[in-house]
Amino acid sequence: MTVTIRPAEKRDTMALAELIEEIERFYGATEIQPLEERRSQVEEALFGSPPLASALLVEDQTGDLVGLAAYSFLWPAAGSSHSLFLKELYVRDDLRRQGVGAQLMNELRVLAAARPGCSRLEWMTDHDNAAARAFYRSLGFTEFDGKIVYRLDSKTA
Repeated sequence: MTVTIRPAEKRDTMALAELIEEIERFYGATEIQPLEERRSQVEEALFGSPPLASALLVEDQTGDLVGLAAYSFLWPAAGSSHSLFLKELYVRDDLRRQGVGAQLMNELRVLAAARPGCSRLEWMTDHDNAAARAFYRSLGFTEFDGKIVYRLDSKTA
């Protein structure tokens, strides 16, 4: 299947809010935020002033959104450089194992390399996500064992 990978645009806000529900359900969520709330948060995150994140979108032949790579630039990385941090990589199930995820990862490499001062591309996956870990290994990436992730939810802060 032919897909197009492109940066998110404001006109994509509603379709992204709908795709986020699909992503949440993929990760096992049973309580889903109302659509209008998601739409508003997508708009603020990607198109607010300043934007909090960026996204590459995967569009199928019919124009439907079928995947995304959401990322931000973080500082500092090595020394005074910065990194491109991939927060979410998602491809709809019927397009998996067709090279779409690999195309997204390549586009992220290109973005990181083209940005002056960006020293690396980083991301995480869950320890128990065997499919994601196998996917990244298939692309030649090795796991970095040096970090432990901590999280404080805003509800408990």
